[in-house]
Amino acid sequence: MGLKLMCIVAHPDDECFAFGGALALAAQQGIETYVICLTDGQAATNRGDSCSSEDLGRMRREEFAASCRVLGVSRYELLDYQDAQLEFADFSKAAGRLVAKVREYKPDVMVTFGLDGGLNTHPDHTMVASLTSAAFHWAGLEKRYKGLGPVHLAKRLYMLSTDFFMDGRPEPAPLPWTVKLDVRAAMEQRQEAFRQHASQAPLMERTRAMFEEHGAFEYYTLVAERGCAAATAGESLFAGLEG
Repeated sequence: MGLKLMCIVAHPDDECFAFGGALALAAQQGIETYVICLTDGQAATNRGDSCSSEDLGRMRREEFAASCRVLGVSRYELLDYQDAQLEFADFSKAAGRLVAKVREYKPDVMVTFGLDGGLNTHPDHTMVASLTSAAFHWAGLEKRYKGLGPVHLAKRLYMLSTDFFMDGRPEPAPLPWTVKLDVRAAMEQRQEAFRQHASQAPLMERTRAMFEEHGAFEYYTLVAERGCAAATAGESLFAGLEG
């Protein structure tokens, strides 16, 4: 069987805005990719031509699906948590839902945001980092969530890092990266995925220059791995893993 990558995010457009290069490159390399998004983004500042929060949620679900197709994502799901309210979700239940997905899809590598909340220090991003970390570890423990399928321990967990900060935003405290991922071969694909999020067009316009300057690389930090080893710098999320 080939390698599998699972990406867990908080909002529609996270999959391309933050992880689009990694997802597209993996798909180009024949790696199965899965994206789990926890909310439908109803609290977004940019609302397109929606007439209600529910209508915006419907639009963003459709945009998320279109973006994932452009990125070559093998399977994608959008859960039903409330945008901008993840910090108030029942942690154990939410982690359990992710444990079930990890055990179902059996990824080799998992990626998510860092605990800093990403470039915009969003609390939903911090929460998805915490939930994904718990799910990574708990999915491999027989004593945790016994009714959610056979245990599975992914080989690696990476969190997103950065080499720049956004103007006008509080500076996060990102993890020092261990992987500098060259995503130039996926930049056009990632941009096309952005364009699927029509309701977020003003955001894409505001960040266009930022991605033109910084978009050639994505940065990730290895935060968990099977076995005991010192951290080393690299250029791939899958180095040394067998398909």
